[in-house]
Amino acid sequence: MSEISLYLDEDVRVLLAEVLRSRGYHATHVLDVKRTGRSDAEQLAHAAKNGMAILTHNIRDYIVLNKDYQVAEKNHFGIIISEQLPFNELLRRTLKCLSANSKESLKNNLIWLQDYR
Repeated sequence: MSEISLYLDEDVRVLLAEVLRSRGYHATHVLDVKRTGRSDAEQLAHAAKNGMAILTHNIRDYIVLNKDYQVAEKNHFGIIISEQLPFNELLRRTLKCLSANSKESLKNNLIWLQDYR
């Protein structure tokens, strides 16, 4: 079972990537790789190309992108979506999600962080 690499979208606080890395997780924020201002489709394509699941608060657009990937039979390494939450709650749910899944179980799946309360 391989480790999940997480790519945090522009609307997710940079602090989450920093805290996740301090706890031993592989987490990259779009700011880390100078990819701010890119479209959601470009962000997901970057994550997929690099074997990373993406975490975003942009629920509506990523639901559509997930469907587009399914129709086109394209692979991604997971889309984790969440409403805006206080930081500590977002961190808690993200950690719970990461510990409950593998890279393989996230592949091509849309994951609701609300399921990890």
